[in-house]
Amino acid sequence: MPSLLHEITLPFKKATFGMGCFWACDALFGAQPGVLRTRVGYSGGTTLDPQYRKLGDHTEVIEIDYDPKVIGYDDLLQLFWNNHEYGLTTIIKKQYMSLILYHDDDQKRIAEISLKKEAHKHNGKLVTEIKSAGAFYPAENYHQKYRLQEHSWLCEELGLTPELLQTSHVAARLNGYLVGVGKSDDFEKDVAKLALPDKIASFVRLQLQENQGGNLYC
Repeated sequence: MPSLLHEITLPFKKATFGMGCFWACDALFGAQPGVLRTRVGYSGGTTLDPQYRKLGDHTEVIEIDYDPKVIGYDDLLQLFWNNHEYGLTTIIKKQYMSLILYHDDDQKRIAEISLKKEAHKHNGKLVTEIKSAGAFYPAENYHQKYRLQEHSWLCEELGLTPELLQTSHVAARLNGYLVGVGKSDDFEKDVAKLALPDKIASFVRLQLQENQGGNLYC
């Protein structure tokens, strides 16, 4: 029987977004075709070694490794704009602010164009900030793949270590499917690709069906 697909070594690019509570966007992006890995953490500020209770001037963000041959940066941005937990036009505390951290000049250009288009749709100024990506500090283990970790037996079956919660491909996918993100057809393809045992596949399939279209937010 093949091993669970934790590690995937395709060439990738990185994207980083702040869009409210990071539990929700971890699930949202993890189940998207072309997303290889996700991890949540703190970035955008200057405070050294931030922690959840001592964030300083950082924001909750998700860091995404994606295959640009399957999903483009503009596609990721569309998900970013369409799935904010909090408003795009109202200033809120820095922890949950709307933030795009770009990793190269091309991402900066695409993000700036995208922001202008979204502002036009809203007929007003958006509070989203666009900044160069700096240091990223992974959040505490209990924040990683939070929806998946609500099923402790499943994490045990998957053999998830604290490191794998941040790097595992299968963990990223299931973290989204469990809360109803993703298409059933994509999940069925993933059953074989990820080498999911029947027990796990049956449970996740049921959760995906029951939760599809439900409330993604924290």
